[in-house]
Amino acid sequence: MSMSQAPRVAVITGAGSGIGAAVALTLAGDGWTVVLAGRHVETLLGTVRRGSGSLDPVVADVTDEASVRELFDTAVAHHGRVDLLFNNAGVSAPARLIDELSLAEWQYVVDVNLTGMFLCTREAFRVMRAQDPQGGRIINNGSIAAHAPRPLSAPYTATKHAVTGLTKSTSLDGRAFDIACGQIDIGNAVSAMSARQAAGILQADGTVRAEPTLDVAEVGRAVLYMASLPLDANVSTMTVMATKMPFVGRG
Repeated sequence: MSMSQAPRVAVITGAGSGIGAAVALTLAGDGWTVVLAGRHVETLLGTVRRGSGSLDPVVADVTDEASVRELFDTAVAHHGRVDLLFNNAGVSAPARLIDELSLAEWQYVVDVNLTGMFLCTREAFRVMRAQDPQGGRIINNGSIAAHAPRPLSAPYTATKHAVTGLTKSTSLDGRAFDIACGQIDIGNAVSAMSARQAAGILQADGTVRAEPTLDVAEVGRAVLYMASLPLDANVSTMTVMATKMPFVGRG
């Protein structure tokens, strides 16, 4: 059975704001049933109020193993299956030189961006492998930082490089079960995390300059495209970015 014929149920982490909310609203507008996951019910309900269609808020913490298991069990209990996971929850550490970072600051970013993504991937894989029809899709939110760092970003950059490895391993291990996995790397989409780009951000040459930004709605459209493919097709990696941001080229 194709994805267009099967029930289309998505789980989105970090769905209370920014990229997660934009993707949730885009998918719901296309007829998906969307389980909104996040730590704060108020922000999840804010996404629900902005949208239409089937938006189901579920409070969950991606760093907590039991919470993640309950998230996916709840999604199945409410909607019967999971066709898509958008692994979006992410945080960054304070901008510091690496010898000034505390272990706690490092560990928090690893816990959310990498271990949290693993826990969600593991539960999605479990559900997708067991359901009938079998299979589904996992889309991981990487970043331009999966390719090149900003100054003073070691924890974030290290975890986003690691996301690429997790994406590739999941894609390989999912083949036997019709579980596709891809990664979207986003540059300067307008969100709370990226607001400082427009105000001015430290560059590799030591200057501080404002950077062009990308409407977050375009990220929603990109994820919808990836999600809408049949399971025998996959976008393994996509970069969507502000055209004039300083990523391609030197200086």
